[in-house]
Amino acid sequence: MRGIPTDFPGLFVVEPKVFGDHRGFFVETYNRRVFAELGMDYDFVQDNHARSNQKGVLRGLHFQTPPAAQAKLVWVTRGAVFDVVVDLRQGSPTYGRWYGLELSEDNFKRLMIPAGFAHGYVTLTDVAEFQYKVDAFYSPGHDGGIAWNDPDLAVPWPVERPVLSEKDAALPRLRDFDSPFVFFG
Repeated sequence: MRGIPTDFPGLFVVEPKVFGDHRGFFVETYNRRVFAELGMDYDFVQDNHARSNQKGVLRGLHFQTPPAAQAKLVWVTRGAVFDVVVDLRQGSPTYGRWYGLELSEDNFKRLMIPAGFAHGYVTLTDVAEFQYKVDAFYSPGHDGGIAWNDPDLAVPWPVERPVLSEKDAALPRLRDFDSPFVFFG
């Protein structure tokens, strides 16, 4: 397993070893010891699984505020998504910038997202199954988000008219969000 650092402090692309043959494949999706050795020492407490049944479903950009802020390890087990994170950590050299990549059942990539990032994705296939581990339990009172189409972020989503929840369609712009997240470089 490889942890590939990005230009965003603490954000890693994870590439697991995939062992395949004529029968299929085997992949170790998570190993706490290996992650700790790679500098990603998290205590995951909850696993989540989301399924979208059409291309163009956009979920996000979501986060939980302190003291319930969550780090996430995310990946796709069916289909493909364009995955995006936005750094919300005050004082971070990448504050207010976004990072995106395709996650798919074919490329096996994962994204290790530290707390203090907004996260979202849009489905690129008719069916997409998205899985993730978090290091803090879901807390409705700490749930928040940033508008997926914030012009200041200018994320080049690969769909023109995404399918959104009412909640996601009404999220504020980053400039209207007073971030409680602080970067401790």
